[in-house]
Amino acid sequence: METNLAVLIDGDNIPSAHVKEMMEEIAKYGNPTIKRIYGDWTKPHLSKWKNVLLENAIHPIQQYGYTQGKNATDSAMIIDAMDILYSNKVDGFCLVSSDSDFTRLATRLREASMKVIGIGEKKTPDPFIVACDKFIYIEILKDQSKPVENDKSKTKGSSKPNLDKITPKVIRLIAHTISDVADEDGWAFLGDVGSLLQKKQPNFDSRNYGFQKLTPMINSIDKFEIESRENANSKFKLIYVRNK
Repeated sequence: METNLAVLIDGDNIPSAHVKEMMEEIAKYGNPTIKRIYGDWTKPHLSKWKNVLLENAIHPIQQYGYTQGKNATDSAMIIDAMDILYSNKVDGFCLVSSDSDFTRLATRLREASMKVIGIGEKKTPDPFIVACDKFIYIEILKDQSKPVENDKSKTKGSSKPNLDKITPKVIRLIAHTISDVADEDGWAFLGDVGSLLQKKQPNFDSRNYGFQKLTPMINSIDKFEIESRENANSKFKLIYVRNK
């Protein structure tokens, strides 16, 4: 059964570029049956959104800024989210914003057993990130949209902008997670490792480090060893990992 998602976009805090890539990313996690963007469309800084809204079937919600210094857009988006929650029409939400004001909303939706995916820029405050089940940086999607096939001088993850380094802290996080789900011989199914990493750190994503998948990322770190095993139920092999 497919997961139905409500996609709510804070137009005041998200750039209009790479909306296509963002919607393709959201489609990996479910069917975006509700797609709305909030903002004061009389303001010129939102004019860049108008074409991409039509192209991606995103419904604009007009919200005037009644009071100077108060963000009416946030309030409208929060009220709509609660209305959608009680309509029982979706299984999860995708909150697109870099604003920490949506931290409590994400927490409340998860309390109601909703899956919550956050999308925002790397400047997004940690409280909002950890309030989501998963958080995806827009910068990753920007990098993915850039053509690299003609640049043979690039090595995997070595020269792309906005990439994080695999620090000792990241390695310790992976190592501890492997230990948490490992069998008595120290081997852990990589799928379980990835799921637990996501729960521990919602913004953990191998693409932040220049790798499309977790397997090549772990394989690049000499602290771990990887083993492929035959799968009786599928032609695809099962990947296991353990600490050296």
